[in-house]
Amino acid sequence: MDYKIYSPQDFPAYLPKLNLLYDDLFSGGKGFRSQLIGLVSEPLSLATSAQNLLGQTIEFIHNASLLHDDLVDRSQLRRGKKAAWAKYTPEYAVLAGDYLLARVMVNLSSHGNIKLVQYTSEIISDLLEGEWLQDSIVGDFFVTMEQLDRVHFLKTASLFKWCLRAPFIAQEKYDVNLHQILNEMGSILGQLFQRSDDLLDFDIRNQEGKAVLGDLKSGYLNSFGAFITNQMSRAQIDQMIKAHDLTEMKLIFSNDPAQAEQLFLKKVSDFDQLNTKLIELYEHHLTTLEQMLKGKEKDLIKNLAPLTEILYWRRKPKA
Repeated sequence: MDYKIYSPQDFPAYLPKLNLLYDDLFSGGKGFRSQLIGLVSEPLSLATSAQNLLGQTIEFIHNASLLHDDLVDRSQLRRGKKAAWAKYTPEYAVLAGDYLLARVMVNLSSHGNIKLVQYTSEIISDLLEGEWLQDSIVGDFFVTMEQLDRVHFLKTASLFKWCLRAPFIAQEKYDVNLHQILNEMGSILGQLFQRSDDLLDFDIRNQEGKAVLGDLKSGYLNSFGAFITNQMSRAQIDQMIKAHDLTEMKLIFSNDPAQAEQLFLKKVSDFDQLNTKLIELYEHHLTTLEQMLKGKEKDLIKNLAPLTEILYWRRKPKA
């Protein structure tokens, strides 16, 4: 289902600069999270108005987090364009992000489901806590995957959990066991997505052309970086940090370029194997979820099954 995530009519006409900022922000985004809302909502026969509300809600929250993240990280680009804080000033970026979150609460309140408002508030709180934690480890090149996972559970995974659970909450379906499974599945999807995104920084399955070593050059050791530096010497880590490009970085494994490439690819394979275990756990939860659903609701399994291929392996869904 296609959502009208944003239109100028959503915001006051007497704030023209705010609308210009949102025009830039929302153009070019994939809207994947709102699409996920559709994949969950349609088998539940959730009303179109409710689907639109949830789809817009998650995109507003996600884009508000991008406005704040880019400013905190001092990222100059977003979706191939100048980041909002750099183009419109940091103050405008903060206000625009805050305003999106405020509109989320206004819009959700009109739905009349206090549990949905409460859960959404918890997710926004998680995002902010995750941003605090992430900012605290910038420049720490000895960070562990466990520390990074904590950040990712609060930031990336929280939005995926919301996408799976919110349509059920909107229908006032509150079964504890059901939501526990959805929570676990959302956490896994978020973790897989983030780890796959971290691989892009090392030019692995980087079809979208993300800047290579962008995280590392910004002082952030992402999950794959933490994986490959585990048990490395300080000298090797220093060499990695100072590398000007990926070819130079791989020389931390060996002074022989061909051998260095082989050892690097072995690390990628080991990382993939680690995440394959997460995918297997997701598939186990999917089987459990199927047993909880009835009738048309079981179509949800068909919709959710391909997500690990899309989010981790970055493979396009089959037509």
